[in-house]
Amino acid sequence: MSKKLGKEKDQKEKKMFVVGVWSFAKEVKLLLTALLILCTFATVLQFLPSRFTISTSDLGVCISRVISPTTTTTTQLAPPPIATSSSALASLLAPLPSSPPPPPSMAPPPLLQEDRTLENGVINRGFNPYGAAAYSFVTMGAYRGGLNTFAIIGLASKPLHLYAKPTYQCQWIPHLNSSEPISAVGYKILPDWGYGHVYSVVVVNCTFSQPINTENSGGTLLIHASTSGGGDRNFNVTDTIQALTESPGSLSLSLFTSKPKYDYLYCGSPLYGNLSPQRVREWIAYHVRLFGERSHFVIYDAGGVHEEVLEVLRPWMEKGFVTLQDIKEQERFDGYYHNQFMVVNDCLHRYKFMTKWMFFFDVDEYIYVPPKSTIKTVLDSFSGYTQFTIEQMPMSSKLCLSEPAGRTYRWPNFRRWGFEKLVYRDVKKGIRRDRKYAIQPRNVYATGVHMSQNFAGKTTYKTNGRIKYFHYHGTIAVRREPCRNLINSTGITFDKTPYVMDTTMRDAAGFVKKFELKMIGSRLQRTRQ
Repeated sequence: MSKKLGKEKDQKEKKMFVVGVWSFAKEVKLLLTALLILCTFATVLQFLPSRFTISTSDLGVCISRVISPTTTTTTQLAPPPIATSSSALASLLAPLPSSPPPPPSMAPPPLLQEDRTLENGVINRGFNPYGAAAYSFVTMGAYRGGLNTFAIIGLASKPLHLYAKPTYQCQWIPHLNSSEPISAVGYKILPDWGYGHVYSVVVVNCTFSQPINTENSGGTLLIHASTSGGGDRNFNVTDTIQALTESPGSLSLSLFTSKPKYDYLYCGSPLYGNLSPQRVREWIAYHVRLFGERSHFVIYDAGGVHEEVLEVLRPWMEKGFVTLQDIKEQERFDGYYHNQFMVVNDCLHRYKFMTKWMFFFDVDEYIYVPPKSTIKTVLDSFSGYTQFTIEQMPMSSKLCLSEPAGRTYRWPNFRRWGFEKLVYRDVKKGIRRDRKYAIQPRNVYATGVHMSQNFAGKTTYKTNGRIKYFHYHGTIAVRREPCRNLINSTGITFDKTPYVMDTTMRDAAGFVKKFELKMIGSRLQRTRQ
């Protein structure tokens, strides 16, 4: 019985040994098969055309991804040349480096702050910053404000100004080596009322204790912009900005005392979108006639002055009435409404000594003065004020007067201008409506969209009907017939809003058309909507 049990035990051990060897043989077979496939693949690679070749580094990357799927690298190296089959196999079987060496031109990375355990057992965590959320300062322009004062207009990080106290130091470096640099504290103005997004508008005023460059030898204005602990309290980062350079003999001191070139200058908000050339045509002809020969219009293109709009503006540019500035680059910096506040402040300081009065309104708004007055008589009545605001007359952008026998869309009625057709005014009460404004710019330090809060002198809101503006909201970007609803009534309630017929602007259209023909001929007669 014991012998029988012993034989069974020996047989069982032999079977277990055979199974173990067989299992090991399977793994060996699998390994040998894999090696055979790799060698065959490496051999075939040599006979493929060059455009189908795969470098050994590519194979290495594939294998490394299989072996270590969580490993990532931010450095990209050039692939080595294709190796022979034996060298390819050797490179594949060689251990991969833990991380590729950085290229010689790359600066060494900052030391990482790792977590560490202090003696008292507290775990001290490390924080490692990368990149930057916003630029410290983005300049658009820098201009003189007098013999000893300058203004720098630009954008800066909104969180930096909202939660910290960044500072500015102004420095004038004369071109003459014998003269010493002059310094002054920069006074910052934030004119955008907190509307900024990533960036806020900043106007830096540099007022020195003495006149600058009166000998006209030239010099450079530097701005030292310091974060002063904003963002990272361990660092006070200072950026030195070359804001303005005056070459020898370039300063005209008479600029600050002579009569301005223009009586009236228009500073426009950025134009964007698919604007209607016909609406722009109507607007510019109307206002050139209103403001007269000693007027000028500065228009900023943020993407809205496409080729058809440019064709409408070109005759007036050739006549010297319009300056067009391309500011599409500012879209890189996320501010309020295509950086509208920065644009109007740049216009203020760029042209402040070139005009007596400066107007701020939009291209869907029409300034109006009563027939028995002129723009000159009205503004002369406000000469004692630095600023006055203008009352809004909101007009419907959809309601038009129905013409007899349905002639609204037939000749000559279909060639009627937009403000001829849209004759219904919103008369809803109890609504606070936006105002636009005009200023005497030599007394203004910074400005806004609807009014300025940084000026010397007085302002008035009581214009008593002497001046107003008709607002055709939503019409400037409509590339079709503006009349959507034809009305045969002096009053109507539409979309819960009461309207009354107001033909004030319609009555002026004929004079504007004759003026356009006189000034630039018939070249715009076939302008499209």
